[in-house]
Amino acid sequence: MSTDCVTATLQDNVYELAVLMKRHDIGFVPIVEGSKLIGVVTDRDLVVRGYAEKHSGSTEVATVMTREVKTISPEETADEAARIMANNKIRRLAVVEDGHLIGIVAIGDLAVRDIFVHEAGESLSEISEQAADTGQLSHH
Repeated sequence: MSTDCVTATLQDNVYELAVLMKRHDIGFVPIVEGSKLIGVVTDRDLVVRGYAEKHSGSTEVATVMTREVKTISPEETADEAARIMANNKIRRLAVVEDGHLIGIVAIGDLAVRDIFVHEAGESLSEISEQAADTGQLSHH
């Protein structure tokens, strides 16, 4: 989970969001009031709800914002996050506690986690096999 989230507010406009996305090399910006999550804007939202609808860069964020945001609590597992992403065909999931944004889980975070879990499992298997081969593995 990333906790250093780039966010915007309803006072921002479509152009300012595009600049934020370019500057930070991101395609997902949570929209907050204080720290309360009220929506998100993706790069696709800017295209489909913004430019394809002939809205200018000065268009308010609310026009392109997704209000029905899928979220997860910090107590949920990475497996649950992956299930929500898969079921909803989304690549990013806001982590919210009591309505307040505390982080973002991206599909890439889960992929990296799975690689480490897989590698750790392989390493443990190799260690166990080596110990068994040398007779160092005790069976109780």
